Amino acid sequence: MTKQTDLTGSFAGIDVGGTFTDLVHYDSRARAVRLAKVPTTLENQAHGVLDALDAAQVDAAALDLIVHGTTTTTNAVLERRLCKTGLVTTQGFRDVLELGRRTRPQAYGMKGQFRPLIPRDLRLEVPERMLADGSEYLPLNEDALRAAVCALRDAGCESLVIHFLHAYANPAHELRAGQIAREEWPNGDITLGHALLSESREFERGVTAAVNASVQPLLRRYVERLADRLSERGYGRDLLVMNGNGGMVSARIVAEEAAKTVMSGPASGVMAAAYTGRRAGIPDLLTYDMGGTSTDVAMIRGADPAVSHEIEIEYAMPIHVPMVDVRTVGAGGGSIARVDAAGLLQVGPDSAGSTPGPICYGKGGTEPTISDANMLLGRMNPGRLNTISGEVTLDTIRDAFADRLGTPLGLDATEAAAAVLRIATAKMADAVRMVSISLGEDPRDFALFAFGGAGPLHACAIARELGVPRVLVPARPGITNALGCIVADLRHDFVQTINTPLDTCDMDEVHAAFARQTEDGTAAIGRERVEIAELRVVHSVDMQFIGQTHLLRVPLPDGVPTKEDLRARFEEAYFKRFQVSLPEIRPALVNVNTSVIGRRPEVDLSLLIDASARKATLAEAQTGTREVWFDGWTDTPVYWRDFLPAEATVTGPAIVEQMDCTLVMEPGDVAVQDHDGNLIVTLGEARA
Repeated sequence: MTKQTDLTGSFAGIDVGGTFTDLVHYDSRARAVRLAKVPTTLENQAHGVLDALDAAQVDAAALDLIVHGTTTTTNAVLERRLCKTGLVTTQGFRDVLELGRRTRPQAYGMKGQFRPLIPRDLRLEVPERMLADGSEYLPLNEDALRAAVCALRDAGCESLVIHFLHAYANPAHELRAGQIAREEWPNGDITLGHALLSESREFERGVTAAVNASVQPLLRRYVERLADRLSERGYGRDLLVMNGNGGMVSARIVAEEAAKTVMSGPASGVMAAAYTGRRAGIPDLLTYDMGGTSTDVAMIRGADPAVSHEIEIEYAMPIHVPMVDVRTVGAGGGSIARVDAAGLLQVGPDSAGSTPGPICYGKGGTEPTISDANMLLGRMNPGRLNTISGEVTLDTIRDAFADRLGTPLGLDATEAAAAVLRIATAKMADAVRMVSISLGEDPRDFALFAFGGAGPLHACAIARELGVPRVLVPARPGITNALGCIVADLRHDFVQTINTPLDTCDMDEVHAAFARQTEDGTAAIGRERVEIAELRVVHSVDMQFIGQTHLLRVPLPDGVPTKEDLRARFEEAYFKRFQVSLPEIRPALVNVNTSVIGRRPEVDLSLLIDASARKATLAEAQTGTREVWFDGWTDTPVYWRDFLPAEATVTGPAIVEQMDCTLVMEPGDVAVQDHDGNLIVTLGEARA
């Protein structure tokens, strides 16, 4: 059921990134938007959140809702700053988390290192055993279980995982173990593997549970600290936290499934892209978020981001909870360019970071970076050097490119900088191919959605490399993740393992599973104290040919199908992905999945740019001209984004600057501004 309504009230979306904390305050009553970008306080992210509220002059007591995207869990996992965690598992299986699958860090060569999240001495075994059909083979030894829990507690573990074999088929032993553990454990940080992820594959389920337990205390302490500080300022409503699936959940319960918040920051940006694209009439997008150290890419089809249950954020760390399928490549504004021992120019993945940063930051950086190449080639405003640092000039940057790159390569400084950008473009285009061509999609069927502080700088070049015909640049690319916190939907995802050949599958059981998942998701959204405009239920299944190991997600847009429908849809999806038919092999139905989505009311994105700042003509919006390198120096007009007329048309070459980023349009490109203030760039013909 749908009711057409606009979001009413005062809302703040706050995204904490590695360098900056961004805020978007949307007040529908006053029809006003306030923005803020402040340094992230890494020692305690809550300070940065409060600083952002102060910078935007937002009274927390007057807010109807705060939605928060956090990197607390993501950074903790990537940097291995985790809580001491213990594991109790089935006798004989303590090393599953370390053995993993047959893959290795280095596919070729006898080297590579893997460090499991939970060390071996904190992985204890107890006698018990369930079989894959759910029958009990060996009863749970409760005395051994109690002794193991007490031993881990006495060893100083802060969090506990209980992970038994085949608990997805019959969780009775895990449930009883959880009851016993709660009698001995000093806090509530106990993760039952089946409760977080009820699907087969003991390695993936165990790693997901280990990630959850390892970050659970960290997330709980952080959200409680933030909620207390907001309460001191008079905020009495619910605090919502973004999940990695693009939905959000109350801070009161978010720590129970802490693993689901991993990658919440990138997910919020993708959700904002989907929302913006839907309003702009461009529902099929490839998103491209370029920051200081890396670039995140994702695919959106029909205004719905691709969600995967099989994300691996680093080697041997699969997190099999639903997450927006975001891929990352080590190319950002701070990526360092160098000539390797073979005499080849390399860009990234090493980064200058924010300290000392690129040379143009004036903080002591000496290595040439992508940002420095943009500055040297006129794509970024050289006048900013006077405000960033009085010690760095274009000559300083030019000398670094000439000495470190140009001399070894036989190029001058300008040619070396142009080569750096060409290599960076190729790397980022490859990342976009990972979420399109590798999944059987043609990039030419999409538009490229460019955001992040550095995204619009390279978007047109990357689109041209891929054959993508259009680029969509939102009104505020640098704060898109924070906007995603405001426009994100409520979402609950469910998965249940069936793992049966399709021809012997009990379809009544499948239908019942979908019905239970729908009921549970509807009830969960009903408990959230957040206004929704529409409730959507999306079904899918995971299938494979018998004998294969990889799963293929098959959407079910028409509800719950018959066996024949499932077979036809799976074979169609398999052929689209791999361009091969295997009619002689029987398919198996592995998992049934349901997503229950509470779509939020509409947000007026046109408020992101102050209408009173707009000029009457394009000429008035032009702030000057400067020489920019496009395979040669070109005298290029420069515009200020906020000054552009409501329905402006800008023809390249052109530079469009704004508070949070710069858009570079190459010769022949044409940009049209729509009703929400988005710039939709149609690419001109590729240059020879």
